[in-house]
Amino acid sequence: MARPFWAWRRLCLSLLFVFIHSAPTANGDKINYNLVHSWADKLGLELFSLGDFITRRKEVQESFKEAKVVTRQGGVIVESMAKEIEMMMDLKVSAVRRIMDTAENTALSHQNDMADKMFSYYNAKSMAEPGEPTPPPPTTPPDMDDQIGEPLIYVPPKVLVLEPRPEFHNTPVNFSVSSVHVPVNVFDRASDVIKAIQWSENLDQIFRDNYKNDPSLSWQFFGSSTGFMRQFPASKWKKDVPVDLYDCRLRSWYMEAATSPKDIIILMDGSGSMLGQRLDIAKHVVNTILDTLGTNDFVNIFTFDKEVSPVVGCFEDTLIQANLGNIRELKEGIESFKPKSIANYTAALTRAFEILEETKINSRGAQCNQAIMIIGDGAPENNQEVFQLHNWRDPPYRPVRVFTYLIGKEVANWDDIRWMACENQGYYVHLSDTAEVREMVLNYIPVMARPLVLGRHDHPVIWTQVYADLEDTKLSDYLWDIKQCEEQKADVLEYWKVHDRMLEPAEMHRREYRRMKETWNQPVDSNVYQFMTTVSMPIYDRRENANITEEVLINEALWELQTRETRIANILGVAGTDVPISEIKKLLSPFMLGVNGYAFIVTNNGYVLFHPDFRPIFQGYILKPAYNSVDMIEVELLDDDRAARDFNPVLMTIRDSIINQSTGSKWMLVKNHFDEMKRVARVKRQYYWTAIKNTPFTLVITYPERYGVSRVEPRTEQDIHRTYITGKNIRSFFDGKRWKIHPDWLFCKQTNKTFRTPETELLYFVDRMSEPGWHWPSSRSALPPEHAAAIFSNNSSTGRYPSINEKESYYCDRQLMQSLVFDARVTKWFSNNTSFNARDKEEKRHEFKQRFGITIAFLATHSGLTRWHEFHSNMAEQPSVGESFSQNNKRAIDEIWYKRAVDQYFVHKESFVYSVPYDAGETGSEIIVTASNAIFHNESSKSAPAAVVGFQFQHSAFYKLFHNITGNACAVDDKDCYILDNNGFVIISSRVHETGRFFGEVNGAIMMRLVEERVYKRVIVYDYQAVCFESKTEVNASNTLLSPLFHLLRVSKWLLHTALWYIVQLMRLAPGISAHYNDVYMDANGTEQEPEDNSHTKNAAWLRHLTLRRTRLKSCDMQRELYMLYNEKDNVVYNMTAHACERPFVVLPIPNSNLILLVIDQLCPRDVALVLTVNPAPINYPLAPNETFSCYKHAREFNRVRPQSCISRHANESAIKLCGKGCAVYANLTLLLLSHALSRLL
Repeated sequence: MARPFWAWRRLCLSLLFVFIHSAPTANGDKINYNLVHSWADKLGLELFSLGDFITRRKEVQESFKEAKVVTRQGGVIVESMAKEIEMMMDLKVSAVRRIMDTAENTALSHQNDMADKMFSYYNAKSMAEPGEPTPPPPTTPPDMDDQIGEPLIYVPPKVLVLEPRPEFHNTPVNFSVSSVHVPVNVFDRASDVIKAIQWSENLDQIFRDNYKNDPSLSWQFFGSSTGFMRQFPASKWKKDVPVDLYDCRLRSWYMEAATSPKDIIILMDGSGSMLGQRLDIAKHVVNTILDTLGTNDFVNIFTFDKEVSPVVGCFEDTLIQANLGNIRELKEGIESFKPKSIANYTAALTRAFEILEETKINSRGAQCNQAIMIIGDGAPENNQEVFQLHNWRDPPYRPVRVFTYLIGKEVANWDDIRWMACENQGYYVHLSDTAEVREMVLNYIPVMARPLVLGRHDHPVIWTQVYADLEDTKLSDYLWDIKQCEEQKADVLEYWKVHDRMLEPAEMHRREYRRMKETWNQPVDSNVYQFMTTVSMPIYDRRENANITEEVLINEALWELQTRETRIANILGVAGTDVPISEIKKLLSPFMLGVNGYAFIVTNNGYVLFHPDFRPIFQGYILKPAYNSVDMIEVELLDDDRAARDFNPVLMTIRDSIINQSTGSKWMLVKNHFDEMKRVARVKRQYYWTAIKNTPFTLVITYPERYGVSRVEPRTEQDIHRTYITGKNIRSFFDGKRWKIHPDWLFCKQTNKTFRTPETELLYFVDRMSEPGWHWPSSRSALPPEHAAAIFSNNSSTGRYPSINEKESYYCDRQLMQSLVFDARVTKWFSNNTSFNARDKEEKRHEFKQRFGITIAFLATHSGLTRWHEFHSNMAEQPSVGESFSQNNKRAIDEIWYKRAVDQYFVHKESFVYSVPYDAGETGSEIIVTASNAIFHNESSKSAPAAVVGFQFQHSAFYKLFHNITGNACAVDDKDCYILDNNGFVIISSRVHETGRFFGEVNGAIMMRLVEERVYKRVIVYDYQAVCFESKTEVNASNTLLSPLFHLLRVSKWLLHTALWYIVQLMRLAPGISAHYNDVYMDANGTEQEPEDNSHTKNAAWLRHLTLRRTRLKSCDMQRELYMLYNEKDNVVYNMTAHACERPFVVLPIPNSNLILLVIDQLCPRDVALVLTVNPAPINYPLAPNETFSCYKHAREFNRVRPQSCISRHANESAIKLCGKGCAVYANLTLLLLSHALSRLL
């Protein structure tokens, strides 16, 4: 019956089409409204009939009739998820606490061991695998090391077998031992370093025991105060960066655990003597101090000469949060600083104390530790009166510590500046070379840790903000500079090929636009970096006294070494373990939140730990300058038409409730952007939040109001065990290879076994479920051993409790598995093409392949299952079609076509959503159109999305169908016909290269009319995570001291300039260039002419494009103007006809789709300069003169909650007299003679 029905329908449509086509045109207009209406109706009918037949949507809907619809309880869901995360995090804290306790005991028991400088250990940077070549031992006696005065020591690298493990991102590891990373600025054979490496090797056993108890543990480590880091399991240090910048003491997990939160004011001497190398060292000191601060710290920098001035003008008289954006602003401020005149230490100290006191009184800043860092080349006096007035009011305590950094090789006034530190519970160091800056600056951390150590028993648990593992933020600038060099090289090579064509405006615009598009590439999910949070706690030296050897000045004339016993309070280091963000996400049960629902975590500072709109990367691989300080109100965008950064008070109230770790819920109307910020939807969403106990984190979940309040669930009689009892084989529901499950969801997990694919792991558990003794684990995470011991000791006469290893080492999400098996059972038929009867199956498949270019039909369910079947043009199957689809479309409810189909259901229940890739017409390859339709299951008055069906077909076939319907009417010069989607992107155009482009870029004038006539609505979306580029001016040499990478950049720049010079010479020797040279510069006699103005201009333009245009990265805000169709059912604009050039178009919806048909009179004049775009544009805030974007944000800073732990003082600290060494002054005969000669001359 199918064939007569299709033939009859086509005949009727053809007769209708001929009738309308022959009707006279109303009012003499060139665009016949009735004709266009018939095109839209016929196209809609053809497409819907095709989709309805191919996807078998009615059969899919019928398959879910056995399911039930239940109400989604948001409050219960968020509490359950928070409890799961809390249990997992308790396990990590338990592991770290065992490392800490073992380290403290081990260090105490080995305190009298001698340092073995020949001790061999697994060095992460030099250890070898079996078969790898090892460097030969030195054949000549080792040279003397001038730095330490001892022979250089050679210890052959150790050999270790490593195996890649998926739980460690396929990093080759060894679980029997740990490896040690030593920074480039630390000498691993120094006595204190090698001794700590020796005793810390005993931590391997506790590392192994921790992993045995909790196989979900990631990296475990001990960061020593001497600089090295011991990590388990052992692995080689990655070498894909030019310089190893890693130092565990500069990582947030170390800094925040070693010291309580702190307010710091840095005072930098601005006297005229701070020039040359002294200024370079001073700037390096400032930058290193800034590198030691975290988001719970507050800081400001002042320079002082006759006056005291902040390095960033708008930060005056205040402290700013030490997040990445503010730290970057301070570094740029200090970079441009130049010394002036005499330094006024009294005014600087007074200003610093006043700011710190005001901060404390007004409850701003960290409200814990406070310190002043003084950087200069000597103080004229000790300013005792200032300290007595501000800092000595409550002896023996010193509320503000003072740390002093004396700069310069030959300095005389060191005693006063040292006195300032020693009398104010600080530390003094003398710096004469840039190489020693990092080690010397880091001396302040153990001093600020003394109250913690003296407390002994209090070990604060620290959870860090999200960060990229092992990466240094300086790498972002380095990678961006390298990227610019690559672009410069590409310009030169391109000019070599195309010559002056490169300077044509169209070519210049194309190249610039392509590069800008690359900068807009901000992937949410990326494998380039491993994002994580870390839990850590400090490790204390339990000794109260120790022998120290130091230089002592005798009679102010002679320095000699003396050994004495003194009171100490040393921090040994920090223990920690990583918690990958991806592992936390697996505990969130996204299945329970449904399509367009999501969860995120907010820290005490209001920053997101993770969020679906958290975009830390741009250009596809470069970290943004302030990537980990994204506030939750910068990603949850309310639909309230407010200006940028004018946040709704309702949202601010919700934020305050969240960071205060309250429990609550609220409806909000928000703007959700998707598809790389090119599309937008306005959604009313429900939010629920609750605290994750014993952490600074709060969990938030949200889902749409329209379809999120209910979900589909199998009935009790469809339980997996009941299915087995009826004799059905569940494994048969997953036959074949045309299915996938969501790769990021936790269906079932075997902790001690790895699988090649998620599907293989699922089948393993499906088989296990049929075995006797199967049971569902009650929780994803086991109890920490100490918790389990307490529980079982109270409930067992023997006090014995089962270890984690005695329990089942697997977990399955029962609700998710029940739904998945149900979905697999009721959709098993889908992949078998059973909708086609045996008689005409092959004929139908061939017809659809030939006529519509159908390549694949697919189905995705709410439980994360995706099925598909391919359409082939012949009997031989082409598995590559299905493989390509399954690799790119296996995330079910997280796919764009799934989300859009569910949203479209509320526009028209039986409509398909059609889409093509963005800018698809520019690729030159075959364009694939994706169509999808949502399947809802209804029960009583409730309904919920159960699945989405869809198909993919060739764009060329779609265009052919469109051409067959419209005939030649759209092929003439006076008309242009377009099919646009609901966000204004071109699906069909007579010019194929326009496919996938935003229509406002094709015809801005008509797009503006469509907005004015309420066909499209403009929706402004703000991007508070954008990156801008400002011109990078040359500065003095101090910037090269910030990182060894800058030295490489200088060499690279020299090599590039040299290469460019040679290329230019080669181009001049090339025949084409020589001929061009003769034509331009030689007259008929072969003599050189005087150059004309136009040749100068041409040459200058060429050189301008060869010049490296260097920029630096800056955080900024941008906005996009996105568009969406008005979804009014009876929009009057669709009844309007064309009227000459007053309204030179007709626009009509295409039934049962998200498309509109637009026919334009091309003969009417239009403003070609008017272009509408969905590309981002910077937001120009009303900034005051010399005010920066960071200043603008600082003036509108948000509330935050301080960490609960603050240990900043101890009564016994005054007994510790270690405050840094003095310096010896050696006479320099040359300088004395020179100064004497100058004094005689002057």
